[in-house]
Amino acid sequence: MSTVSLRDEVTDLLQRLIRVDTTNPPGNETAAAELLRDYLEANGVECELIAKVPERANLVARLKGGDGPSLLLLGHTDVVLADPAEWSVPPFSGEVRDGMVWGRGALDMKSEVAANAVAIASLVRDGFKPSGDLIFAATADEEAGAGFGLDWLCEEHPEAVRCDFAINEGGGSRVVLEDGRPIYEATVAEKMTAPFRLRVLGRSGHASMPGIADNPLVKASRLIERIAAYRPEPQLGPEVEAFLSVVLGDVPPAQEAVERLRPLSPVGAAVIEALLAPTFSPTVIAGSAKRNVIPGMCELEVDCRLLPGQHPEHVEPMIRAVLGGDIDYELEWIEARGGTRSALGTPLWRALEEWVAEADPGAQVAPLACAGFTDSHWLREAFGTVAYGFFPSTGELPAEVAASLVHSHDERIPVSDLEHALGWLRHAARAVLA
Repeated sequence: MSTVSLRDEVTDLLQRLIRVDTTNPPGNETAAAELLRDYLEANGVECELIAKVPERANLVARLKGGDGPSLLLLGHTDVVLADPAEWSVPPFSGEVRDGMVWGRGALDMKSEVAANAVAIASLVRDGFKPSGDLIFAATADEEAGAGFGLDWLCEEHPEAVRCDFAINEGGGSRVVLEDGRPIYEATVAEKMTAPFRLRVLGRSGHASMPGIADNPLVKASRLIERIAAYRPEPQLGPEVEAFLSVVLGDVPPAQEAVERLRPLSPVGAAVIEALLAPTFSPTVIAGSAKRNVIPGMCELEVDCRLLPGQHPEHVEPMIRAVLGGDIDYELEWIEARGGTRSALGTPLWRALEEWVAEADPGAQVAPLACAGFTDSHWLREAFGTVAYGFFPSTGELPAEVAASLVHSHDERIPVSDLEHALGWLRHAARAVLA
């Protein structure tokens, strides 16, 4: 099949996926899973819908191979809320305008879902015979993580998604450095999301007589200032070292990395700054339910992101030292998710480097960790999967613009990016499963 017709095919499928409203909550991802099943089965691909509840199905498609390694193309079908009043086009229209597909999920991440589906369907039409299984999973509930998606599949149906290698979201931006060199960012690890709650203790009283109370909101404000002012000692993880080596040609000390990067890539410097240490961002505070009552306690929630390999028990002493001992509080960890990494130098990494060299001569691949987290961590934790985030862009939509559109209004993706990334996915399957 010609490249032009593949481009049209993936564009059409993305448009149809966007028109299925899978806003989470409530999700209703089954409608998207059924659309994908109908498309794939018409192309001779074996499919299965697996659901914890009927309206929130996960689709798993499989091209069976021999006893070689398995490769999973992963994507989620749910999207975040879109307010039509903020958009230039209806957010679930899938309209093509100025060479781009517009709509909620165009970037995050129905584009990759559509490309995954077309990749496996077109390979089947080509008569591709993989050495191991080629799997495509379009999962529910990534945005809210309420237990209907990949986490549930890994626990309850591991045979459906067990794999040696996986390609997911989280990377692929094409960034042109200030010296003119193009690089592609590929995420090979992710920080751990480990938010915690502080219960700041005081003494209640009538708000008309503040002197008789001990206002925990005032005390919490001091803790917030201490958290905001704290700068952990920077450290270089293997992903950051590899990124610096590609971009700078050497690996400077952690304390110098951001300033060395800034002249070449201000955006890259901001990302690396978030990957040199754990981050702590106070985001939610709750106190009295009545304006005229000083509460006896207030709660403060802090968004905390830990480096791969770090866990709450490693950083709690650091947090308590920052908060000090002069204010009464209780600390409770809310959850801990992510914080995993995959090795470089694997067959999938070699395939990635080969594709970039062929598709964009002169460009290099720079590994990174993801400052947030993705569903890749479920695969790494459950099966030891080598999982990379790589859905390459052409740079037609600058990386900083694309990043600002995710979870925002007027989300859109160039059709050229769909074609570009589809080429990568087909190459990866052939290279890893030859």
